Amino acid sequence: MGGIRAGVVGFGLAGQVFHAPMIDAVDGLELAGVVERSKREAEARYPGIRTYASLEAMLEDRTLELIVIATPNDAHAVLAKQALAAGRNVVVDKPVGNSSDEIAAMMAAARASGRKLIPYHNRRFDGDFMTLCELLCEKKLGEVAYLESTFDRWRPAPKPEVWRDAGGPGTGTLLDLGTHLVDQIIQLFGLPDAVSGEVLIERAHARAVDSFTVRLHYPGRIATASANCLSAQPRPRYRVRGDKGDFVKWGLDPQEERLRSNGSRVTDDLGVETESAWGVLATDEDGRIYKRSVPTLVGDYRKYYAGVRDALLGKVALPVTALEAWRVARVLEMAEESTRKRGWVECDWATEPAE
Repeated sequence: MGGIRAGVVGFGLAGQVFHAPMIDAVDGLELAGVVERSKREAEARYPGIRTYASLEAMLEDRTLELIVIATPNDAHAVLAKQALAAGRNVVVDKPVGNSSDEIAAMMAAARASGRKLIPYHNRRFDGDFMTLCELLCEKKLGEVAYLESTFDRWRPAPKPEVWRDAGGPGTGTLLDLGTHLVDQIIQLFGLPDAVSGEVLIERAHARAVDSFTVRLHYPGRIATASANCLSAQPRPRYRVRGDKGDFVKWGLDPQEERLRSNGSRVTDDLGVETESAWGVLATDEDGRIYKRSVPTLVGDYRKYYAGVRDALLGKVALPVTALEAWRVARVLEMAEESTRKRGWVECDWATEPAE
């Protein structure tokens, strides 16, 4: 193998599906170890790697240059700062921290260590988002007036025994899905002038946020991120309206579902969508509306870790910066403030922390 040796902390869903297989599949990176406190499942999947009982034990191996934090959210900040203090570059699964203040403190720890703090925003490499980026770059819709991005689920019964539903720091749908959706919107349109929204608990006996709508306000444009757990009939993944037409895309990028169902095997067709799942672009041409299917670009989460590799080698900029994660966290906090105030919140970006 060879290359930059990486250790993954945590081998639950995030470690098994999103991190270990992608690291293992990218040339120039080596999956060298995993922290599993009570099991040795990673060794069975990746013969030759080492299992550690704790991050402390992993950090004793000075050959590990990159530490990946793939634990439940409430442990992200403590573990990341520990790895940074030990002189390692760190990838942290989203959300990087439970608040913007927590992320700012992690950024300060990265500056003090001279190492990189790299958020894992893999859904920048969803095929549907990449396709939308291309359509907007080519001005296929003209000037965009409205974008709605949704990630609906049908999960009517909360599972308080599962940490995401347990309530408390780091739990709930807003941090789980809102982080992705808001990050994508900011990548498309930049920082908003104001934020409004509703952050709610809709299901009976639920302990954590399970529904949200976050509206990012721009001059002449609104972009909405929304998700909930009570959608037996989900809305389109994207609906975008512009002065030349609109674009509607149903269904989710297939990579996560395929990885979960195929034993986390990374293949070149992992992000290939069937034609029936392609989005539809409707445009006005000489007063008539024409509709056509738009082939979805091939999504590929390997591109994230290829970007991490190249950034650590000094060849390119980081694929995602900690400041970008801080900005997303601030938008989510402003949506919560908007819910309390029942009104929109003006954005003040002058308080951004130094990178």
